[in-house]
Amino acid sequence: MQTLLDALVGSLDMLVSLDPRLFQIIGLTLRVTLTSLLISCVIGLPIGAALGLTQRMPTPGLFVALLYTGMGLPPVVVGLLVFVLLSRAGPLGALGWLFTPSAMISAQSIIAVPMVIGLTMSAVSSVDPALRMQLHCLGATRVQTIITMLVEAKLGVLAAIAAAYGRIVAEVGAVMLVGGNIEGNTRVLTSAIVLETRKGSFALALALGLVLLAITFLANGALLRFGGWYSRIR
Repeated sequence: MQTLLDALVGSLDMLVSLDPRLFQIIGLTLRVTLTSLLISCVIGLPIGAALGLTQRMPTPGLFVALLYTGMGLPPVVVGLLVFVLLSRAGPLGALGWLFTPSAMISAQSIIAVPMVIGLTMSAVSSVDPALRMQLHCLGATRVQTIITMLVEAKLGVLAAIAAAYGRIVAEVGAVMLVGGNIEGNTRVLTSAIVLETRKGSFALALALGLVLLAITFLANGALLRFGGWYSRIR
C-alpha cells in the first residue's frame, strides 16, 4: 500500500513540476496518434460513407467479413506486417522508416482505417433512405450526397472517430515492433508505461498512465462537445 501511495505522490509531483521526460513522451504520442487519426479519417470516412449508401443494395458478404475482420486486427500482427514491409529486405525498405515515428504512424493508420470505415458505414446506412432520394431528385452529385449523409450521421461518425482514436492511443504491440521504443525518438505513452513498469519506476509509469487516461477523456469529450455544439447551431 505504501509503495502505491509513494508512486502516486511521485507521479503527481512529476506532472506538477512539468518533468521534461514526461512531456517529451506526451508530445510524441500526440504527434503520432493525431497524425494516424487524420490519415485514417481522410481514407476511411469517404469509403465508409460510400459503402453505407449501398448497404440497402446486395453487398458481397466476403467483403463485409473482411472489413469486420480488419476492425479486429491484432495490433501485433499489423506491427509484424509493417516491420516486414519496412525492413531492409522488404519492398519499402528504401524509405528508411523502420524505428521512426513514420513507421508507427503507418501501423496505427492501418489499425484505425477499418474501424473508421466499418463504423461510418453503419452510421450512414442508418440514415433515413428518403434523404438520399431527396438529394438525388435535387440533382446532388455523389460527392455532395456523401458529404450530406456524413453530416446527418454526425453522431455515429464522431463515435467512429472516437473509437478509432481510443484504439490507437492505447495500442502498444505494433508501435513497439516498428518503433523500437527508443528514448527521445519513438517512445510513446503506452510503450513507456511497459518499460518503466518493468524497470520498477512505478511513479513515472503511473504518471504516464494518468496522462494517457486524461488524453483519452479529453479527446472523447471534445468530440462529444463538438457534436452537441453542432446540433444546437443547426
